[in-house]
Amino acid sequence: MNCGELLIIGGAEDKCLEGEVLNKFVELATHSEGGIGILPTASEIPEEVSTEYIKIFRDLGVDRVEVIKLDSRQDADDPAICEQLASFSAIFISGGNQSRLSELIGKTKFHDALSKAWHEGMVIAGTSAGASILGKYMIVAADTMLNDNKLKVEIGLGFGFLDGLIIDQHFSQRGRFDRLLSAIAGKKEIMGIGIDENTAILVKDGHFEVVGQHQVLVLDGSTSDYINITSSDNGSEELTLSGFNLHALTRGYRFDLLTRKLLMKKGIQQ
Repeated sequence: MNCGELLIIGGAEDKCLEGEVLNKFVELATHSEGGIGILPTASEIPEEVSTEYIKIFRDLGVDRVEVIKLDSRQDADDPAICEQLASFSAIFISGGNQSRLSELIGKTKFHDALSKAWHEGMVIAGTSAGASILGKYMIVAADTMLNDNKLKVEIGLGFGFLDGLIIDQHFSQRGRFDRLLSAIAGKKEIMGIGIDENTAILVKDGHFEVVGQHQVLVLDGSTSDYINITSSDNGSEELTLSGFNLHALTRGYRFDLLTRKLLMKKGIQQ
């Protein structure tokens, strides 16, 4: 069986009956029986977050919506919680802190079960921190140095559903171009994908399509002909780069993750 779709959301998606992104998720989730499991582990207010998503998913016509309560690595290795996971047709991973997801779930039985379920066709969506965790790598922190306003970017491991990608969210709204560029500089095998709020990429069979209101940026350094990273005494970095590819996509446009090329909207000739 083919892997399920991944709906990777830039955060702050509209939570109303007309919201395009969550409507797309519900459409995918209801292609098969099982209902939706909400994973709010990344959030410091999981009950509040869960209540909001339960309401909107039920308003959108989903009969079965349940919360997966997972607050420790012991929970993530609990066979009963892994069995609960397997009963859903789709999982929604909320926002919060992606490091918390990695620390509590990474390399646990739940992580293995989630990967297995996705490989067998389960739909998985993640918003904000839940989006960043889906790549092989993720930005753990990007602190501005007080002395000179330079970025220091820390990279960690995500869940690894998409190889060779770092996903950043709230992208344009929080001015994260510099931190994503810094994260992939010098790593030709890794692409950076920045997703705006109320916007998502729907990933299936090696390509994605943009869903939602705003824009998605793809940063690709595989063709770069010059990269120089200079470190200062305080640990910050200055970048000199040339030959990077930048792709900006809006609703309906598609992108091939294997060839790293733009695919036009369906029905439009390239």
